[in-house]
Amino acid sequence: MQNVLPADFADLERFADWVLPTEAARYEKRIASTMEQLQEFYDAAFPRIDDAMAYLEKYELGEMPEDATRLLWLFCALAHASFPVEVWRQPRVPDSGAASLTPVVQPAI
Repeated sequence: MQNVLPADFADLERFADWVLPTEAARYEKRIASTMEQLQEFYDAAFPRIDDAMAYLEKYELGEMPEDATRLLWLFCALAHASFPVEVWRQPRVPDSGAASLTPVVQPAI
């Protein structure tokens, strides 16, 4: 099986299901995840954030190799997981009812 992420991030391969190209997909993944899953992802990925930033800063945004782009998407997903883990202690925004996220435009990479 081919690695999804750069070799330096092989320890995060088990979270390849978080490598999602759109904000809407990452939001849906967060909502569908348990707190245990969110915490496990956060605990593994957050300590690697400085390493990921250093790795990604070697490339221009539109010129990243595919594995680096997937690493970027993984850490975009970490941003989605961080508030539930650090603040809310639940996947959904507290007291928000049936709130959903519908982006009109997707950033291009």
